[in-house]
Amino acid sequence: MTIDRILSGVILIIAFYILFFIGKLVNDLLHREYNLTEELVEKDNASVSISIGGYYLGLVLCLAGTLVGPTRGIVADLLDLAIYGILGIILLNISWYVCDKVILYKFNISDELIRDQNEGTGAVSFGVSVASGFIIYGAVSGIGGNIWSACAFWAIGQVLLILAGLIYNWITPYCIHDEIEKDNIAAGVSFSGALISIGIVLGLAAEGDFDSWTDDIYQFLIFALIGLVLLPVVRFLTDKVLMPTVKLTDEIANQEKPNVGAAYIEAISYISAAFVIYWCV
Repeated sequence: MTIDRILSGVILIIAFYILFFIGKLVNDLLHREYNLTEELVEKDNASVSISIGGYYLGLVLCLAGTLVGPTRGIVADLLDLAIYGILGIILLNISWYVCDKVILYKFNISDELIRDQNEGTGAVSFGVSVASGFIIYGAVSGIGGNIWSACAFWAIGQVLLILAGLIYNWITPYCIHDEIEKDNIAAGVSFSGALISIGIVLGLAAEGDFDSWTDDIYQFLIFALIGLVLLPVVRFLTDKVLMPTVKLTDEIANQEKPNVGAAYIEAISYISAAFVIYWCV
């Protein structure tokens, strides 16, 4: 590793964290209904911690997408990081509102996070931010694309996340909204894992150089279709193979104290399956 490479790396790391701080400020300005320090330190609000943790992880993924691949020189790399980093921050914050208005449309996310300290809602917000971060990561990575192609892949990805949410609600015997509104953390964790898995599939499918609208969108949609089809399959396998002596639905929704451990197993199964799909297809 040469001195020039080390210096370039240090400069990019500094620029990365400057953009990360900008992303934090943008999120703070958009959510002036609460004070982050007060919620985390004074009120020990775990739901906000989970939600904002997902946003920060999604933000790292967005910015990382601008840095993957061969360098084109420090000036070009910094320019890409600035342009597509700012774009990623904008799209990631819009994704949060998509979650609020469309995915969890039956209630207000901010009210659930702040007033009720609903950790199930925090888990879903975490999942949407991380899933969107993966999608943006893929959309802004590689060469050959532009701002419009990145926005297009993000928009298609958001539609597919909404569709994944509808499919997940259809394959589960309980109503996701009702369970989450009842502060069922387990239901939120399971749902979050399903959303993250779709985001991983889409993000990794979009990763790399942009060749053409037809070829790239076709591949993007094929991976999405595989991921959506495998959602019920993975849930069935989790229920019958990983937890053969119990029924997953009973552990998550049909008992007085939902089994959060079972929900983590389900969520991790979805996320693991997403990587297997990418490695094998």
